[in-house]
Amino acid sequence: MRYFSFLYKAVFVLLVGSPVFTKAQEVSVFRSGTDGFKSFRIPAMIKMANGDLMAFAEGRVNGTGDFGNVKIVMRKSADHGKTWSVITTVVSNDTLQAGNPSPVLDLTDPDYPKGRIFLFYNTGNAPEDEVRKGEGLREVWYKTSADGGLSWSAPVDITLHVHKPKQPDVNKAYHFEQDWRSYANGPGHAIQLNSGLYEGRIYVAANHSAGKPLPHYADGRIHGFYTDDHGRTFKLSEDIATPGGNESMAVELSGNQLMINARNQLGNIRQRIVSISKDGGQSWSKTYFDQQLPDPVCQGSILNIGRKKGKAVLAFCNAANTTARDNLTLRISFDEGKTWGISKVVAKSPEDYKGDYTAYSDLVKLSEDRVGVFFEKDNYREIVFKSINWK
Repeated sequence: MRYFSFLYKAVFVLLVGSPVFTKAQEVSVFRSGTDGFKSFRIPAMIKMANGDLMAFAEGRVNGTGDFGNVKIVMRKSADHGKTWSVITTVVSNDTLQAGNPSPVLDLTDPDYPKGRIFLFYNTGNAPEDEVRKGEGLREVWYKTSADGGLSWSAPVDITLHVHKPKQPDVNKAYHFEQDWRSYANGPGHAIQLNSGLYEGRIYVAANHSAGKPLPHYADGRIHGFYTDDHGRTFKLSEDIATPGGNESMAVELSGNQLMINARNQLGNIRQRIVSISKDGGQSWSKTYFDQQLPDPVCQGSILNIGRKKGKAVLAFCNAANTTARDNLTLRISFDEGKTWGISKVVAKSPEDYKGDYTAYSDLVKLSEDRVGVFFEKDNYREIVFKSINWK
């Protein structure tokens, strides 16, 4: 009987196909020059309670630049990322910029027992260099969806709650002594804390520039913002004081702790900036450069994928190269980032390749032994999805 059972299973898989990935395959999700967009950048991804995946990106209408007619677009997958729905535009700021999508699924609001998506994003009326000079403004907004992204709420402006711009807008009175200028969420997914004193907290890692521009973005700082009441009110964390702190992502640790992992825009140390909070991301007890995580000055992504012996198991992904955006590598830590015991190359350029082969990424947990990596590839020609068995 054992033999016939094995034979039946083998024939079933051959005829029907496995219900999950049987090998690591890349699936193109957003490809430059399609659907009315010259390029797509800045990937972000979450998984719904029913297992559906939601992929977000910036759809850049007229070119490849960060500023301009930029919209936030989305596609969904109901089969672990093997096929994807048509592209829909979720956020449009007319012909100006809407970017840095940071989605998260709120599963603790009693008013939405099936969960509600928060999509945080930024708008801008000038390029980043001009905003850093005080000649433009970046704002912070969010939208929500209670039906899996089929429909979205009206946008909510939370700029006054999570940003401190000094320059007044024509229609709004912004007068903060701190003089924050450039501002960006993430990019990549936001998080909801699942245990401890701060269970249910929605947390968005972010960064800003403060005061007049300094060489190599030394005016940059990392911070976070959060809500404990499902978006009714927001609070800011303390700044992480490291000069040049830039694009960042948060992850929950054990014992009410939270980690931010960030890009060092100064580039003087080609390693990831790591900061630890003991109070759910309100203040920072320790900040250091992780020598185990080389980085070419680029975005990286981090995700809590479970617990082992009371500690968070972390997945981290970045272009593990100090000179080029290449060698995208997935790492796993069983001791909350003190060491990274498993390392798997996700994608690496062929010999003599010119350009940025792998750049920004985001991560999603698919199962106990699989992580989905959603990443920019081939000099930003496409954003692809790949399922990795990390065990």
